[in-house]
Amino acid sequence: MSYSSELIRARLALAEPGLRRAGLRVRGDHDGNPGLGPAPDKPLRPAAVLVPLVARPQGLSVLLTQRTAHLHDHAGQVSFPGGRVDAEDSDAVAAALRETEEEIGLARQHIEIVGRLDTYQTRTAYEVTPVVGIVTPPFELVPDEFEVAEIFEMPLEYALDARNHERHSKIFQGIERHFWVLPYRDRYIWGATAGMLVNLYEALTGQAAVPRPPGSAARE
Repeated sequence: MSYSSELIRARLALAEPGLRRAGLRVRGDHDGNPGLGPAPDKPLRPAAVLVPLVARPQGLSVLLTQRTAHLHDHAGQVSFPGGRVDAEDSDAVAAALRETEEEIGLARQHIEIVGRLDTYQTRTAYEVTPVVGIVTPPFELVPDEFEVAEIFEMPLEYALDARNHERHSKIFQGIERHFWVLPYRDRYIWGATAGMLVNLYEALTGQAAVPRPPGSAARE
């Protein structure tokens, strides 16, 4: 199925103002991993990311960043542009747009907010609101050299292909933990970003994601 900007808008349409939409829930690193969520005595810090869907002539693509290796949180990982919600941000949308402009130089006049995904809690104690936006070219990107090592795009069709939703595991503090992975070319997209992409798949297709074994993805 081909996903156009119009179909994305329809599938993610907000039922009412304030980024509320029917059926939203809380996801996180704890899904399928009891005890991996934020410590109960640690307050969650509000954050927001932009899930940028770029309207290219050949079809929509997902804009992603590779974080630099020296960062304190999620160093070297593939991520969406975003960060903490600051006191001066009016809401999660404002935070996502501000962080996107600061991190990759994408001006907000190129972005149309069309909806949001489920809240995502990380074990590093962030409660993230993923905001989905349609991005209209042409635009110029200027990455923040401290935070962003690379910027790249992945076809939306790849993210929405259920065959590319792998479920991996590793030993973490002596316990086996499970997490989503979308291997794309030479990229290893995992953790919160992969979880949000799987959420995007479910929101757009109306189907529950079925974990695939490692090595089953197309990788393009």
